[in-house]
Amino acid sequence: MGRLNNLNNQQKDSKLIWHPYTHYESLPNIVISKGEGQYLFDENGNKYIDAISSWWVSIHGHCNRYINEAVYKQLQTLDHVIFGGFTHYPAIEISERILNLIPFHNKVFFSDNGSTAVEVAVKMAIQHFHNQGIKKNKIIAFKDSYHGDTFGSMSVSSRSIFNKAFWDFLFDVEYIDLPNENNINEVVEHFKQTTINGDVAAFIYEPLLLGAGGMKIYKPEHLEILLQLATSANVLNIADEVMTGFGRTGKMFASEYMITKPDLICLSKGLSGGILPMGITTCNSKVYSSFEQTDKTKTFYHGHSFTGNPITCAAAIASLDLFDINNILEKIQDINNLHIAFVQSLSKYKQYCRAETIGVILRIEFINNENTSYLNNIKDVINEFFIERKIIVRPLGNIFYLLPPYCIEKTDLEYIYKTIVEFIQTISSNCK
Repeated sequence: MGRLNNLNNQQKDSKLIWHPYTHYESLPNIVISKGEGQYLFDENGNKYIDAISSWWVSIHGHCNRYINEAVYKQLQTLDHVIFGGFTHYPAIEISERILNLIPFHNKVFFSDNGSTAVEVAVKMAIQHFHNQGIKKNKIIAFKDSYHGDTFGSMSVSSRSIFNKAFWDFLFDVEYIDLPNENNINEVVEHFKQTTINGDVAAFIYEPLLLGAGGMKIYKPEHLEILLQLATSANVLNIADEVMTGFGRTGKMFASEYMITKPDLICLSKGLSGGILPMGITTCNSKVYSSFEQTDKTKTFYHGHSFTGNPITCAAAIASLDLFDINNILEKIQDINNLHIAFVQSLSKYKQYCRAETIGVILRIEFINNENTSYLNNIKDVINEFFIERKIIVRPLGNIFYLLPPYCIEKTDLEYIYKTIVEFIQTISSNCK
């Protein structure tokens, strides 16, 4: 690699690394050298507010000392062990802690990330019926949903630019519209007609909020209707809480807003406090009982090399500790109150944007002469405007959002709000 010696870090990055979701003509990547709380620092010492928790994972901010110390302590005793035939205390403790938070479930399955947590859930749902000799080969999902990048998780995601090259290789899914006051009756009828033949294995959904599909917020009472329909039709409910879990919507899990509880839950992102990659799929006794058979062909033959890694488990345990130590749910409510007040203040700009909020998530849809789309060209304008002002965002086309770490200060949020207003005023003046 001597040929790279004369290049700076940014140039070396461009030569060597293929970044995710990044077009080859994109601007050079900013080289980050340090993280502290809600801030990231580049190699030149510039300080940025991480307004999206680095792809929604760093719920306690960066380099949290409590989590770091837990990871360091674990590194002194056990780094990794095969999880087939062996176990360890951190895996047992985090499983017990998670199931205490999800008391209607009784089993935890470890994996590596959000996509694999979904993959596991879909496979469990399908094999649940297969083990009983029941043929069910359909899945129901929302239009504009996103559940991951593995083939199973792509299959249950909405068909989009994220997976267009692979459409011919994905299994069929029945997509329903996201429910609202105007279409709930039609959505219900569509759901009923889809399940009438008894061949639907599962309904997978992102509870109350479609993430990468545009941060679309919908109401718990509408989802409750669909969950009840699924249960009555012997369809398993899979809650993809990869993004919404661990406080993002105001409760520990978005599923707490509904009466009907899911049969399986997918967890990742904030699970380890954003320190290390980790996925978990939990399930209830109904699902697990179909695998409790003497016939070994009915075993769930799925696993990952780093399943149940002790270091990631230690980080996850420490992250849960912080919810109590730092009264995190109260902080989430404080952030939501600030978001609500700011959303109300934006009503004067309704010609240029539409804003709404749930939990710590603030969603703003900017209106221009293009359709709402991930490829809307205002995305690059937004990125450049906010990076110049040392705020890290990653808009979904013309959908701007905030998803800050829980440690963010009021002064930082007020600065971000002020910058948003400046941006709106800029685009409004350009429209005149």
